[in-house]
Amino acid sequence: MNGGSGKADTAWNGDRWWDGFLAVAPWALLLPAAALVLSQPSASGGGHAAVAGLTALTAAWMLLGYALPGQGGRPLLAGLHFAGLLALSSALMAHDPLFVMFTVALFFRAMVLPRQLVFAGVAATAIALYTAVMGFPGTDADKPFLEHLFVYVGVIAIQTVAVGGGLALAARTAEQHRERRLTVARLEAALEENAGLHAQLLTQAREAGVLDERQRMAREIHDTLAQGLTGIVTQIQAAQRVWETPEAARPHVDRALGLARESLTEARRSVQALRPGQLAESQLPEALGELTRRWGEENGVRPDLDVTGERVALSPAIEVALFRVAQEALTNVARHAGASRVGVTLSYSGDVVLLDVRDDGRGITGHNQHGFGLRSMSQRIRGIGGTVEIESREGEGTAVSATVPAIAVEAA
Repeated sequence: MNGGSGKADTAWNGDRWWDGFLAVAPWALLLPAAALVLSQPSASGGGHAAVAGLTALTAAWMLLGYALPGQGGRPLLAGLHFAGLLALSSALMAHDPLFVMFTVALFFRAMVLPRQLVFAGVAATAIALYTAVMGFPGTDADKPFLEHLFVYVGVIAIQTVAVGGGLALAARTAEQHRERRLTVARLEAALEENAGLHAQLLTQAREAGVLDERQRMAREIHDTLAQGLTGIVTQIQAAQRVWETPEAARPHVDRALGLARESLTEARRSVQALRPGQLAESQLPEALGELTRRWGEENGVRPDLDVTGERVALSPAIEVALFRVAQEALTNVARHAGASRVGVTLSYSGDVVLLDVRDDGRGITGHNQHGFGLRSMSQRIRGIGGTVEIESREGEGTAVSATVPAIAVEAA
């Protein structure tokens, strides 16, 4: 960005220098010429007085031109001012040829005219200049008329085309410079704005990342520690009921100990964002089989697991999400449903995979309708482009259905 600013500053300084030159050149040629003419002896005092008066009038006319607003956008006003300067310079050249130098400055002065008047201004200046230097064709008895006319017209034409074309090209280049400067300024402003937006987006992304990680950890804690602790409490309560009979209490204590160890392992895996242990060395159908087996042992109701369709090795994210949905649904059945029959169905159906967990329990009622577990299931499945539907009627059981895209491991 600094490089762009340096180029823009250079172009701006160049424009200032050229504008300054256009403003100073007429004065640098008018005043010295007038001083030289007035310093020379004159046949009559009236000649010097006329030169001084014309010089003062020309200076005042130039100052008036600087004071008039917006000449470049007013062709008539700019043309009248230039015509006045040309008339005054012609009058000065009539008094002394030294003022030819001031008339040369009008070529540069024509550059400030509107584009459609540049060639007219250059042509008028060339006619006035070469008429004063050569004389009008036919006024010099020593030169043949045709020769004088040819030289007069040729010089004026060449001068007009050369100087006028150069001034037009310079004006066009200056305009392009101004447009480039404006474009660079706009680009720099856009870059600064984009830098601000980029910083804002980074902040938002960082905050979103923190929020996502918090939600992930909340889901993992719910799906591992909370469910594991629920199972442990259930087994210890069962052991307490038969505490007087060690042989009957021991299996419950052993299962509670096993659940505690598994929960600790799963908690460590969750912190490291690893897959659940059941999916570490097997695919989803086998993991669901192990999940339903253990759940049946802990709750006394063995779920019916049914896998249909042609099995596909799904991406880890999809398998983890479906496994956690099944885990959460079964936990809810154990805690709230009081069901006597539970069914888990995994269906591979072309482009999608469907998971259904159904029970014949009491259904979802009251505060259970808006629990964290249900929200966690929906968030997980939405995160992989799927949907979750929950159907429940009081006394008629609950059905949890998750549909996700069948993205294979290779595609993932």
